Amino acid sequence: MAQFDLRFQIPSVVTRQAAESTLYWTADGAGTFNTSLDPRLGKLGPVRRENIELYRLAAMVYAADRSVPRRIGQVNWTQRHLVLSVPVLDPAPWTAITTELQALLDFLSGDRWELTFRAARLPREEAVPNQYPDVQKVVLMSGGADSATGAFLARTRPEQHLLVSHVGATSISPIQKDVAERIRSLRPDGATQHHEQTVFTRRLTQPGGYRFRNESTTRTRSFLFLALGLAWASINEVELWIPENGFASLNPPLGPDQLGSLSTRTTHPWFLAELSRLIGLVGGWGTLSNPFAAQTKGEMFRWLADEVSDDSASDLLSSTNSCAFTNRRWLGVSATDHCGTCFGCLVRRASFAAAGLIDRSAYVIDAPPSDAAKAQLEKASILPSIRGFVARGIRVSDIAAMRLPEGYSAGEARDLCLRGARELETLT
Repeated sequence: MAQFDLRFQIPSVVTRQAAESTLYWTADGAGTFNTSLDPRLGKLGPVRRENIELYRLAAMVYAADRSVPRRIGQVNWTQRHLVLSVPVLDPAPWTAITTELQALLDFLSGDRWELTFRAARLPREEAVPNQYPDVQKVVLMSGGADSATGAFLARTRPEQHLLVSHVGATSISPIQKDVAERIRSLRPDGATQHHEQTVFTRRLTQPGGYRFRNESTTRTRSFLFLALGLAWASINEVELWIPENGFASLNPPLGPDQLGSLSTRTTHPWFLAELSRLIGLVGGWGTLSNPFAAQTKGEMFRWLADEVSDDSASDLLSSTNSCAFTNRRWLGVSATDHCGTCFGCLVRRASFAAAGLIDRSAYVIDAPPSDAAKAQLEKASILPSIRGFVARGIRVSDIAAMRLPEGYSAGEARDLCLRGARELETLT
């Protein structure tokens, strides 16, 4: 069991015991997190209080997930028991949904989460005025191909909107800016499109110099991203778009022992519906949707090409980054390169082929810089699992194992998975 608390002041002396169990987030930016945001999110604007508290919860979840290593076997990960003491202004409404919120986090990361909410005095911080009073939609834009397609879709609509990007690795920031600029160039007469990037990462060390343990395979970073989007959306009380192809969102198991282990569940339709419901129960803003929930990635690519031409779609999509691994510099691999063997890369390659588009992305596995890099990438490759998934086909048990929200039929899920599997056949 690993326990974490969140404090808004750093004591004059931080002991090793405190460093192992306390997260620090101060108004001046010192502490556990590398960010310019204060704990009240005042630099965003007048964010609804409950959404501020949701973001702080997501920050704690993300930091705990990063700081407690898993024991990794050949396929499955060891389930961890993570206990968080979450500071809020009024614990009562949060305590009322604790059991359901814990189940939501369990579903997200495959761990056992235990939450308690405590009343806490928060640091004083003035919020800036509403920076975008005319914004009518907020769109998450990670720099990946799906979010770029979503940003372009928003550009075709008449509503002024805000693209929100979370910056973890600094190498992704210029990619996000480039994608946003390319979209504006492709649709110069489109609706006004603003872009905000927010840096938020866990530092390598705690105050006092104590180094964190590290778990690199986090499943919860995108929850932090989603909470950031809802914080922005709460200011004008507008809808948040989370663009992601529906096939990956359903997260079908590639094998009997790989249920939900290959991509994030943050865009899973049940997760989105349940999060929206729970944040609404505590008084927060939770209006969100995935505009591509019924489409495969290849279908999204084809739609974009029909809108702007095959060459233009190929250029835009190839400029995005969908790789799950950005931490292999020690192999001589750039943080902006695509490995070519992770789930994100392989689905991306299959989607280009399915849409009939030229893939101009550079994949390291096609020209590895060293024998060591080649060996590591081949060892980590998901391609054998994808080949087995395609050969096995979609089974009734696969659909039955999915937790679908009300109104989402098993037939719809099966049809979407079959279409996604057909696109993956190009890899076999």
